[in-house]
Amino acid sequence: MDTWFLFKEPDLEGLDDLGTVYSSVDQQLNEAMRRRRHAGENDYNIEVLLGVDDSVVRFHGKEHVQNYLLTLMNIVNEIYHDESLGVHINVVLVRMIMLGYAKSISLIERGNPSRSLENVCRWACQQQKSDPNHSEHHDHAIFLTRQDFGPAGMQGYAPVTGMCHPVRSCTLNHEDGFSSAFVVAHETGHVLGMEHDGQGNRCGDETAMGSVMAPLVQAAFHRYHWSRCSGQELKRYIHSYDCLLDDPFEHDWPKLPELPGINYSMDEQCRFDFGVGYKMCTAFRTFDPCKQLWCSHPDNPYFCKTKKGPPLDGTECAAGKWCYKGHCMWKNANQQKQDGNWGSWTKFGSCSRTCGTGVRFRTRQCNNPMPINGGQDCPGVNFEYQLCNTEECQKHFEDFRAQQCQQRNSHFEYQNTKHHWLPYEHPDSKKRCHLYCQSKETGDVAYMKQLVHDGTRCSYKDPYSICVRGECVKVGCDKEIGSNKVEDKCGVCGGDNSHCRTVKGTFTRTPRKLGYLKMFDIPPGARHVLIQEDEASPHILAIKNQATGHYILNGKGEEAKSKTFIDLGVEWDYNIEDDIETLHTDGPLHDPVIVLIIPQENDTRSSLTYKYIIHEDSAPTINNNNVIQEELDTFEWALKSWSQCSKPCGGGFQYTKYGCRRKSDNKMVHRSFCEANKKPKPIRRMCNIQECTHPLWAAEEWEHCTKTCGSSGYQLRAVRCLQPSHDGTNRSVHSKYCVGGRPESRRPCNRVPCPAQWKTGPWNECSVTCGEGTEVRQVLCRAGDHCDGEKPESVRACQLPPCNDEPCLGDKSIFCQMEVLARYCSIPGYNKLCCESCSKRSSTLPPPYLPEAAETHDDAIFNSSDLPESLMMPTSLVPYYSETPAEKKKSLSRISSVGGPNAHAAFKPNSKSSGANLPQRRAQPAENKTLRLASPPTKSGHLSASPQMAAAPFLAASDSIGASSQARTSKKDEKIIDKRRPLRSSTLER
Repeated sequence: MDTWFLFKEPDLEGLDDLGTVYSSVDQQLNEAMRRRRHAGENDYNIEVLLGVDDSVVRFHGKEHVQNYLLTLMNIVNEIYHDESLGVHINVVLVRMIMLGYAKSISLIERGNPSRSLENVCRWACQQQKSDPNHSEHHDHAIFLTRQDFGPAGMQGYAPVTGMCHPVRSCTLNHEDGFSSAFVVAHETGHVLGMEHDGQGNRCGDETAMGSVMAPLVQAAFHRYHWSRCSGQELKRYIHSYDCLLDDPFEHDWPKLPELPGINYSMDEQCRFDFGVGYKMCTAFRTFDPCKQLWCSHPDNPYFCKTKKGPPLDGTECAAGKWCYKGHCMWKNANQQKQDGNWGSWTKFGSCSRTCGTGVRFRTRQCNNPMPINGGQDCPGVNFEYQLCNTEECQKHFEDFRAQQCQQRNSHFEYQNTKHHWLPYEHPDSKKRCHLYCQSKETGDVAYMKQLVHDGTRCSYKDPYSICVRGECVKVGCDKEIGSNKVEDKCGVCGGDNSHCRTVKGTFTRTPRKLGYLKMFDIPPGARHVLIQEDEASPHILAIKNQATGHYILNGKGEEAKSKTFIDLGVEWDYNIEDDIETLHTDGPLHDPVIVLIIPQENDTRSSLTYKYIIHEDSAPTINNNNVIQEELDTFEWALKSWSQCSKPCGGGFQYTKYGCRRKSDNKMVHRSFCEANKKPKPIRRMCNIQECTHPLWAAEEWEHCTKTCGSSGYQLRAVRCLQPSHDGTNRSVHSKYCVGGRPESRRPCNRVPCPAQWKTGPWNECSVTCGEGTEVRQVLCRAGDHCDGEKPESVRACQLPPCNDEPCLGDKSIFCQMEVLARYCSIPGYNKLCCESCSKRSSTLPPPYLPEAAETHDDAIFNSSDLPESLMMPTSLVPYYSETPAEKKKSLSRISSVGGPNAHAAFKPNSKSSGANLPQRRAQPAENKTLRLASPPTKSGHLSASPQMAAAPFLAASDSIGASSQARTSKKDEKIIDKRRPLRSSTLER
């Protein structure tokens, strides 16, 4: 059988035979068994299907894999609960499926991550419950494997912004211990829309502090956070993921301890991280074993490796002590909480612009001290910014947003065609700090998948407020953040319009030939510009930049049509209605413009009226075509129409729409003629008050019980909210529309004791390190002596490689007799060095299958000149050395490097038995890897990005994690297509 399930999966192919339709149900009906988890109004819930293949199940064992996976997912959930994310997300496990061998190898194609991801996503889609209200209906699928699905070290792959999509909401992850939780969190972050920190955003400064989305991961259990860019990118998309808005059902998963390390020793965590046989490194002692978990294999006990993270919180580190936040602390149920406090600010960084108002940042960390034992995080933000280089640019005016769009001209293709991209202001104010551009050729708007640069104006209607990290920051005309100071009509900051002049005029000409015909000029500095035809005519209005000769409106070959566009750093509104053209902009104009017409018929008069406001120092000379005067209040706001009703039935609302009307003739004119602050507030009235039909709960028949006995059996049924239609049919709607309590969809069944069975524990390790020994395990009967069948064996023989027959000629060091070093007799190298003392102690040791007493902390001071090298403990004082090619060969007897993607460091004893002096130790650089001789662990991690396959249009990038010490960053393709990037990590070894 290819697939086996942790729990029996219900068969819900559809809802063919609906049961009784409930009009109301008692809210207390079995509420204890079927209730949805309470979530706050601002909570988002990712209901997860967790798929694991046979390689994971075999590695951890069927008896232990469930608790391991639950612990791993709890860690992922805690990562998403970190306050630095800015959004409260719950990662809720709703279903767990474990695959057999045949199905596992059919999904994972070695060396082909793209195909493997496609297979996994397709498989997850097939497992989806058809009823969205089913307790095991998932929003997102996470797949774990220990198979190598990509290049060496690749650990994760996922499509970006795929959340809630039926096929693309999934991730493929390589499982190799509890640190895989950061891989899963990272990949799920991509599915939520997050990019790598420092790639496509300006948060590269946070990667060294352990940001989850760093391309070179340095997050660890005691130090991780989400960067400010991750939070901003998440907020950009989170509101579009409707599937995360419902509350998840309660599930009967086994309860786990609050500190996950309580169930897992350091030896077990080493095995998870590096494979079978690995245990905590004993080649050297560290001051605090909880700082970093170092592991080694018995075949090479002096070669120690680490993933640069501490053991899990709750891991036993000494008698009566456990690890907590990277420190070995006394176990105390009432440990004193310590609230966090901010460290000092860094210096401000460089300015984002050289002129025209930029932004610079500084950061701080919550480490003075860090919060521990459940203490409060530091209040406030971990970064702040200030404006810089606020002076205007000296050269010809350039629109900063337009520059960013123009950079896409050469390489960004849209619908397989290159375009000339113009700036575009999104109508949604929440998206104005995202870079949208409009094609000059087609008018299509494309999202460039990035935020605008810091310092870009939020809106062309506000010349001072700017975008910072994807958020619009209010800036006054005095260039102070948060200031409410504004310009008057002619641009005087805090002015009272006393220096403003309104210029009006009418210009009439009759064309005699084809070709552009100049009408008049409008000077720079003009604001609130309005140009309008007095009467309908066949001619076409055109505008040209006098300084550059560039046509702003209706250049050669352009089609005249109503539109809103951006040019000269301002927004223009061009409208054609009943063959009368109107052009308006709030300005200010940075260059003079020429107003022209394109004649369509000769001898047909064209008459244009214009108006603009300008500072008196820039007012033009009065002539026959224009006059300078104060604005007269000859216009008023008037009711134009009613809006569409907000509901089709059940009583909706509609609101008044106002337009600007000229008092002299009651003619509706452009809204710019009326004062915006005098516009009346909308009036609301009821509409469509006819009664709607009410949605009702509908439930299917109960399925068979999942168990025949025991304490965990349950039954399921589908429950939906149905909306009756006037044609007699029903349609499924969201559960929030049904009144009354939801009928239970899960209930207990067959909760009777099962016949007693023998319970066996895992086999202990062999009692000897070589030759023939014994293994023991615990065998229990939970019903006293009433278990069925024979009692399973609790002791069996084990056979290891033959022991070395070399005779013992006595100890080779006087230190062999020290009791404090007796525990090193299990290390073959030490046993050979101190064979006489170790043989004497072996006869007095307790049976190997008995529980071992907790090891206490021993302190001893040795003279390094008297201690054999194999007994020397490493110290942070061991210097680093570089090695020339000529010296490289000499060091091979002392330093060994294991090939592969990981960076290694070795601690290997000298072959000489006397330890008069410590030989010189060298570190050899090879392929960007660092070799160190038993020196303390560093605080760095490695991930790199490289491009992968492209899939469907408008589907963004993917990611993978693996072991590589060299960061390779490929230039991101700017296309709006599905791109997948491998994300890599590495381990440091001793």
